Amino acid sequence: MLVKIFPFLLWFKDYNNEKLRTDIIAGITVAMVLIPQSMAYAQLAGLPAYYGLYAAFLPPMVASLFGSSRQLATGPVAVVSLMSAASLEPLATAGSEQFIAYSIILALTVGIFQLFLGIFKLGLVVNLLSHPVVNGFTNAAAIVIASSQFSKLFGVYVDKAPHHYQTIINVCKSAFYYTHFPTLAMGILSITIMVVLKRINPKIPNVLVAVAVTILISKGFGFNNDQYISINDIKAPEIATTINDFNTHIIAIENLGSKRAILNNELKNITKKSHGHIPSNEQLDIKYQLAVIQAEIDRTKALAHEKREGLRLVHFSAFKNSDNKFQFYVTTNFPENLEATGKKWRIKLKNKTLNLDKIKMIGAGAIVGEIPKGLKLSIPKAPENTSYFSAFIQLLPFAIIISLLGFMEAIAIAKAIAAKTGQKLDPNQELIGQGLGNIIGSFGQSYAVSGSFSRSAVNLQANAVSGVSSVITSIMVALALLFFTPLLFHLPQAVLASVIMMAVIGLVNVKGFVHAWKAKRSDGAISVITFICTLYCAPHLEEGIMIGVALTFVLFIYKHLRPRVALLSKAPGNVLRNSIKLGLKECDHIAVVRFDGSLIFTNATYLEDRVLDYIVEKPDLRHVLIASKGINDIDASGEDAISILIDTVRSSGRKISFSGLKEEVLSVMERTHLIDKIGKENIYHDAEEALKNIYKQIHENHECKSCPLKNYIPMES
Repeated sequence: MLVKIFPFLLWFKDYNNEKLRTDIIAGITVAMVLIPQSMAYAQLAGLPAYYGLYAAFLPPMVASLFGSSRQLATGPVAVVSLMSAASLEPLATAGSEQFIAYSIILALTVGIFQLFLGIFKLGLVVNLLSHPVVNGFTNAAAIVIASSQFSKLFGVYVDKAPHHYQTIINVCKSAFYYTHFPTLAMGILSITIMVVLKRINPKIPNVLVAVAVTILISKGFGFNNDQYISINDIKAPEIATTINDFNTHIIAIENLGSKRAILNNELKNITKKSHGHIPSNEQLDIKYQLAVIQAEIDRTKALAHEKREGLRLVHFSAFKNSDNKFQFYVTTNFPENLEATGKKWRIKLKNKTLNLDKIKMIGAGAIVGEIPKGLKLSIPKAPENTSYFSAFIQLLPFAIIISLLGFMEAIAIAKAIAAKTGQKLDPNQELIGQGLGNIIGSFGQSYAVSGSFSRSAVNLQANAVSGVSSVITSIMVALALLFFTPLLFHLPQAVLASVIMMAVIGLVNVKGFVHAWKAKRSDGAISVITFICTLYCAPHLEEGIMIGVALTFVLFIYKHLRPRVALLSKAPGNVLRNSIKLGLKECDHIAVVRFDGSLIFTNATYLEDRVLDYIVEKPDLRHVLIASKGINDIDASGEDAISILIDTVRSSGRKISFSGLKEEVLSVMERTHLIDKIGKENIYHDAEEALKNIYKQIHENHECKSCPLKNYIPMES
């Protein structure tokens, strides 16, 4: 019982100093990969880079302590990060305090759902996501993740469009005119370093080396040159007017959002009091006001977007006056009598108001910037104007998808590791570990995490013996947060983008489509449709998965509505095979009918319909043998259908018998006394025994000399 509650106690059986030394080295090695990766993935999740470090602190240690895999490395991963951002995008602006609060509550919700599944041993629910669906989704997600980093790689900024492909088109248009070549060069350099080092020796921490080299270059050559100025330092009245208009629109959106939140709370309270009765005039009035406010928010957002895009496309040239103070002019209107600094400048814009006394001008490449020192440990805060319960209910549908998808990724990695190490893997215990990792991680300001394939591989290559390596990894991240964050100040954003792009290359698996198609064309089609729908629906990736799951269920139900029913005859080798499929000759007097699947309410009448079809096609038919080896289960509807089938066949002057009935099916027939109706003499152990008796009964006068079943059963002289 103690080991069940604290599975990490098993680590220390036969543990010694040598194993501890190996785990420490493995833990440090994984941390070298995790620190830069986690910062990159945090930005993918719509959060400031340093939130990745928070997500890399507690979850790896907790998930390892309470999971069953000793080498699985938990932490921020690409797909879950993107899913988190996509889920929260409709609720709050990426990077805002509200968005951060939602991200942490989402991690808590994901953890609670995973813990619930683990405790009640419901790990099998993960099978709701079939392999073709997951393959189609992960391939599409890899493309979406990689392409989402193009703007950072080219050093351009655009607003997000309703669809991801529209955003990428806008990025490409902007990149054609406004690519920042030092930023692009920094990204290409980091990719080159990672690729070359990986080929030389996979054990070299190529990500860490790329990060270290680019930080040194960034700091040494002044890669970043941001300036904070007053609006008065921009010598372009039309730009100042546009900035003021932009701020006005953003303030209006915030005010309207506050009104909407207040009205929503009022509507909830009134609805609770009405207990679901017919809406009152007050409720209808609030709904009308909400509709008007939403329309006004949409209109104002469109205006703010127009102003923001216009400002982003403006390039400035700067002049230093006698006081060594920058003054900015639109490049196309720069005075001929002044000497420019030689750099192009842009205004840094987000979805919030600009501080008119502290406008950020980007004069070169974007960097991570200041990272707060220290660890953040506190109870997760509910988003503004939202209760914990309301946020939980709001996020639960997204949390379920993220939980299942994240766990599928984690368990697939854990199984691959267990196959190499020979460890015993408990999926339900792994769910508990992942769930607790997300729950306790949320108290350290973590967003949703899962098992990482790349870092688990690093852990395995470093010969990690136990989960102690993950504990060491967490300690290393904590030390980085406490003492080494200033070293990451000059890290270029383009490098983080390249880290993400390199990491998701491994998610692309074209062979998966081919494999699914070869296995079954319907599975291949589902995989391709899921892939296309996920790409089209991005950034709302959950819609792609839902379409894939829905198609899987439709196909599953269709198969149960129309199970396989085959007419059998003798094939070479004296075996019974599908006569229609193989073009085999059939006996005119005996029909051997095989039913594959469970005989339940969804298909109860289908067997009867097919047998009646065979009777119509064979007017000389005298006996129907139901080869029942493929019937795994039977319910009340199925039992009733067989009873009707028996009556129908016998009323036509023909006989019916059954062979190969399984114990579960026989027990149902005995309880319902259907077995008495069939007659025990008409129930055979297998088809061979059945045909031996039926053939003698039907061909007792030796007619039908060309019967294909003649030599199938050895005849007595």
